[in-house]
Amino acid sequence: MEKEEVKVKEKKKSKKGYVIFLTILLVTVLVFGGLLVKRIIDDKKVEELDSKTYEKEVKIDASLATQPLTDAYIKGLDNFNIKADYSNTDPAYTKLINKKVDLIVVTEPSKEEMQRAKDAGVELNVTPVVNEGFVFYTNKKNSVNNLTLDQIRKIYTGEITNWKEVGGKDAKIIAYQRPVNSGSQTGILSLVMNGLKMKDPTKEEFIESMAGIIDVVSNYENGENAIGYSYYYYATTMYGNDNMKFFKVNGVAPNHDTIQNESYPIITSYYIVTLKGNNDDTTNKLKKALLSKRGQKIAKEAGYIELNK
Repeated sequence: MEKEEVKVKEKKKSKKGYVIFLTILLVTVLVFGGLLVKRIIDDKKVEELDSKTYEKEVKIDASLATQPLTDAYIKGLDNFNIKADYSNTDPAYTKLINKKVDLIVVTEPSKEEMQRAKDAGVELNVTPVVNEGFVFYTNKKNSVNNLTLDQIRKIYTGEITNWKEVGGKDAKIIAYQRPVNSGSQTGILSLVMNGLKMKDPTKEEFIESMAGIIDVVSNYENGENAIGYSYYYYATTMYGNDNMKFFKVNGVAPNHDTIQNESYPIITSYYIVTLKGNNDDTTNKLKKALLSKRGQKIAKEAGYIELNK
């Protein structure tokens, strides 16, 4: 009698184990089958983006540092009818807010630009398209090679005024700045200063353009006492020269790898910006194409740093 009860219990256990196995197997098939179907659908969508011709014109603008990227997209995504009307960061935001363009590829919006959009009754849709690093540089003759983020903040608030305070020679620091709403000025305020007020620049320290700061740091007679800032791509590919060098920040030098893997401390992006509520199908398809593998490959080949997905 006891043997029969044991056999019944074992059969029940075996049956229960079999049911559990079948359940796990079914769930696994459903999950992986669903992922496979999703992959097939996504691949078909990508194939459509790559092959379908979109005749409707999409008007775009860009920052100075992203105009080469946009040119590469126009050439590489030739199944789209893209018309570029370049100005610069702040004018590009103005044109988008006033609905003069459909899409802009720019640095992040400043507080003033966000407020301008709000005043116009529109909302900005801001999406990263490539990675970027925000860099600080000096003349190669400067003996200082590394600055901490805290030291950079103190230089630009005016708390640190002499290079000897950060391990350099006894010389006054010339800390250059850009105009409000320029891409790099927005960058230093949002990425570095963290709400701290920057010191008012002297007439000498105020430079209109990114190229202008690089010029004076590289060639000016007091260039080795100067510090400037920019975006990595602009300062390496568009307008860099052999007389300048980048500071390591917190001991990490900016380069393609440290920016892509985000070990460099000051990471940002260039962005696709559209207006929320823009239901234009061609504009939205172009945005997807910029973010696709094809779009990221185009960006990398143009010298930009693809998103770390």
